[in-house]
Amino acid sequence: MKRISLKVYSKSIKVHPEMAAIVGSVIYFFFILSGIFLALKILKLEQMLTHLLAGAGIVGIIAGFAFKDIASNFFAGLLLKLQQPFKKEDWVEIDSNYGVIQNVSWVTTTVKTIRGQEVYIPNQIIYRSSFINYSTFGKRRIVLESGVSYGDDLQLVRKVALDEVKNINNLSPDEQIDFYFTEIGNATYNFQLRFWIKFTSNDDFQHAMSEIIMNIKKRFEHENISIAYPVTTLDFGVKGGVNIFDHTLKFSHKDSV
Repeated sequence: MKRISLKVYSKSIKVHPEMAAIVGSVIYFFFILSGIFLALKILKLEQMLTHLLAGAGIVGIIAGFAFKDIASNFFAGLLLKLQQPFKKEDWVEIDSNYGVIQNVSWVTTTVKTIRGQEVYIPNQIIYRSSFINYSTFGKRRIVLESGVSYGDDLQLVRKVALDEVKNINNLSPDEQIDFYFTEIGNATYNFQLRFWIKFTSNDDFQHAMSEIIMNIKKRFEHENISIAYPVTTLDFGVKGGVNIFDHTLKFSHKDSV
């Protein structure tokens, strides 16, 4: 029956061949246990059968508590095999671990992080929370946030930023480039620049981010646009404040006794 089920499954359902082994094993153990119970009944050993079932129930409860995590990981691994949300060499972020998939087994998933370490993630963790597969679409979005000073021309800032994005080597030409001013900060007009790049590895993302930062800095300096930083104002007067550079500072000294 095990051989027959393997042949039928392999011919009718050609995807997920590992499932054929599971189905065949379930059928195999079903007939083995059925044969044992039937033999005990023919030999009129029903009482022994009852004791065996009771003992098996107790053992099953103990084993259930002992191996519940292994069982959870195994069934999560089965779902991963069926759904295939990611595959080997995909760039993912799972449970705050960002890296490339090395292997997906029945119990754990191996991720090689950008620091070079291999992290073994229990499969049940993958389905307990959200995870990201950056390789799904073959592209990735870069979001750059910064700010300019109050004295800058915002229309010029927007034009310059959009022009520099178009010079990115790995830019995805079919996607829209977005630029928004997002906030009037304490010392800045904050903006957000978003665009898509072709993505095959983390190096593509890092190179594009580094390139847009260098390009914008250089172009802003050429256009006399200031990338703003926090400014602290000291108020020396009751109203309005006093510019300390416009007044002579007077100091008094009292001899200490």
